[in-house]
Amino acid sequence: MALGSNHVTNTTAATFIPEIWSDEIIASYEKALVVKPLVRAMSMVGKKGDTVRIPKPDRGDASVKTPEAQVTLIANTTGELVVTIDQHFEYSRMIEDLTDVQALSSLRRFYTEDAGYALATNVDSALIAEANAGFTAKKTFVSGGIADTGTAEAFNDAGFRAAIAILDENNVPGDSRVLVVSPSVKADMLGVSNYVSTDFVTGKPVTNGHFGSIYGVDIVVSTNLTGSAGESNCILMHKDALVFAEQLGVRTQTQYKQEFLADLLTADTLYGLETYRPENGVILTAAV
Repeated sequence: MALGSNHVTNTTAATFIPEIWSDEIIASYEKALVVKPLVRAMSMVGKKGDTVRIPKPDRGDASVKTPEAQVTLIANTTGELVVTIDQHFEYSRMIEDLTDVQALSSLRRFYTEDAGYALATNVDSALIAEANAGFTAKKTFVSGGIADTGTAEAFNDAGFRAAIAILDENNVPGDSRVLVVSPSVKADMLGVSNYVSTDFVTGKPVTNGHFGSIYGVDIVVSTNLTGSAGESNCILMHKDALVFAEQLGVRTQTQYKQEFLADLLTADTLYGLETYRPENGVILTAAV
């Protein structure tokens, strides 16, 4: 049955779901995010338009100062990165009156957690896909290190150090570096004695809320990483490698649909993302 033209609108219907639903969905969303907090974030909340233009200046070189001579001017070679805000995703549930009356209060908890998790998974997966497509360096773990091609082998320490060296050679800042790995790769890393030995760096096992920090690189685990059969991609990157522009944070709306005797709950978000500095990241493929 079609809705017709005389349906209830957001302005004429009172919300059935209390504000706590919105708060819980946003809290669940923030808790489930893994990759988004690791990249450069820009807020477009409340602003009009569908693009963000970000200055992207090239680095300049220092010059020798000759006595009694004019200083050497550096030509302005500032470029820009255009981020299109075109990613709009939603999570919707129709809750019939019968269910609302008879269901346990745990129903709300399930829906709020599921909505937050679904939207967070979408955001993280989009960032991971952008890294896979946009980063310049793509390497494979092989025996004793990494290589451009070859049959992938398990994560190894020599390869990790070689990947760090790629960032160093590209003059990537040493702070705000992170390695994102899958649970399977994490299991292999736990088998590397350097990472769990009580003699390593601090004199105690490397353990904290995000798995660890090794060679100055934070290690984060995500279940959203992809790869071919028997393989998993890892992402080594600096915070400036990717940029995430959010125009609409997680929003929750409800509306009573009298023709269905049900309430419609929708949570959505609107954002855009791009690779900002492709030389600031390395994709590493490991066998799992």
